Amino acid sequence: MTKIFAHRGFKGMYPENTMIAFEHALHSGADGIELDVQLTKDGRLAVIHDEKLNRTTNMKGLVKDYTYEELKRGDASHSFYEETGAVQIPLLEEVLELVTQRSSFMINIELKNSIYRYPGIEEKVKEQIEHFQIEDRVLVSSFHHGSLALFHKLMPHIELAVLTMDVIHQPEMYLKTIPAKGYHPNIKGAGVTKEVVSALHAAHQVIRPFTVNSEKQIRNMFSLGVDGIFTDFPDRAVSIREEMTKNPANQ
Repeated sequence: MTKIFAHRGFKGMYPENTMIAFEHALHSGADGIELDVQLTKDGRLAVIHDEKLNRTTNMKGLVKDYTYEELKRGDASHSFYEETGAVQIPLLEEVLELVTQRSSFMINIELKNSIYRYPGIEEKVKEQIEHFQIEDRVLVSSFHHGSLALFHKLMPHIELAVLTMDVIHQPEMYLKTIPAKGYHPNIKGAGVTKEVVSALHAAHQVIRPFTVNSEKQIRNMFSLGVDGIFTDFPDRAVSIREEMTKNPANQ
């Protein structure tokens, strides 16, 4: 059965990468969450997608130029302020403290280090994974594939996933060079086909496209038999999955 990951929490209905989004994702029926981490000026693992603060907060500048105490003073509710009030940028440890309340809930930690390298981010994420003892239900992804190779040396038993906006020719071969088990392609590209899914499965690898939001996209991905999807609307995906499971003839 295709797993459903709540992208940046419950991004379609709540401010992305915030505790309120993760709390609602936890109760949405999704199988897990996806989140993004960057390093602050004082070396903390802040959960935020953009390198710049401008889009999702009332602050300006780069995440890396602020300490976490400074970032906490900002408001990350952006367009959801009327619904949620002011919310903070959380730390990775806060999110892990929340989601570990459910023993089977999966966590995809994306290292946002393809623009700014954030030296040491791999080691810091490793420390958090070990502290919360989530080795059996965490996967680490990144657009910086060299960072994944380094992470494999640090934690060879942790599942890694290659993120890409482009189509990778023979991804099942490319993953072995990292080595990684997961292939996370952009749904808007031409890289998600029955042939690609079959080739990855034959190599004992997995494919989880992003970001799968429309009903048509969700149904198509479920029909292709992908291993997981990342969606801003986990409740929608859960509902469709339940319906398709009950009525397989209508797929």
